[in-house]
Amino acid sequence: MTHGDMTVQEITKVQELIYTTRVEDVMATDVIIVDPSMTVADVRALMKEKHISGAPVAENRKIVGIVTMTDIIRAMEEGMLYEPVTTAMTTQVKTVLKDSVVAEVANSLGIKGFSRLPVVDHDGMLVGIVTTGTLIKSLLRQMDRSFQKNEAEKLHTYRASHIFQDIVSDDTSLLLRFVVDDKDFSNAGKASSMIKRALQRLVVNPQIVRRVAVAVYEAEMNLVIHTDVGGEILVDIRKDKLSISAVDHGPGIKDLKQVLQPGYSTAPEWIRDMGFGAGMGLANIKRVSDMMKLISEPGGGTRLDLVFNLDHSQ
Repeated sequence: MTHGDMTVQEITKVQELIYTTRVEDVMATDVIIVDPSMTVADVRALMKEKHISGAPVAENRKIVGIVTMTDIIRAMEEGMLYEPVTTAMTTQVKTVLKDSVVAEVANSLGIKGFSRLPVVDHDGMLVGIVTTGTLIKSLLRQMDRSFQKNEAEKLHTYRASHIFQDIVSDDTSLLLRFVVDDKDFSNAGKASSMIKRALQRLVVNPQIVRRVAVAVYEAEMNLVIHTDVGGEILVDIRKDKLSISAVDHGPGIKDLKQVLQPGYSTAPEWIRDMGFGAGMGLANIKRVSDMMKLISEPGGGTRLDLVFNLDHSQ
């Protein structure tokens, strides 16, 4: 499948979940916390009892460090077994916001080599932890829930799938509109979820549904992160193609060529500190869509048009 001079990448179910699932849905909430007053010996005993190899050090749910078995062994070798754990812990802690998408966690646990990531809320308070093990288990549960939900909706799917056959006209289409508010991170992802559900009921090829889910989620996040007053996502579903437009009224884009470069981001620092605005949104959208067109000007609005060719075969 080609897209200009590049190939449209197929998306697996796991990849879709990684791009569209929030960290709070995959994290473990029963976090084993080390108190700063504990000694290295206390922590060694705790890790042995709980069968863990590391844990965040926190006081009143505020993270002050993280300690691993490697830190404990090093402290023991230096004769610091009964010293406070604060002398052995790492104080520079990589955390992840609970509203972030799993893609950030997967990148940190894989490419960047972290073993565990403490999860915090917007006040910086510890609310969970993610490891490779918890991530895999949670994604498997998400896939199982998705399968059960699809089974439960078969009757709705049957009814919706016949809409283009049952309604006779020269040009039948289904129009959907979703309003997206700026900086509304708690509701970000709802439009992509509803669009995905509509396409599943229309019995669109699952591979196409996954690609659309990723593209719309990224477009939705762009409206949340970069706009002054939010915007809207318009969906035109026809028998042979799906057209999607993400539209806002400002502040516009100064350099369209630059913003299309992977990794380039105009998101403010506080947005990036939350785990958003990494500059990969438009690159991901272009990678999974059959056609992408971006129109914008500084001080004006921005319009992102996408086209997906529909294949109803299974």
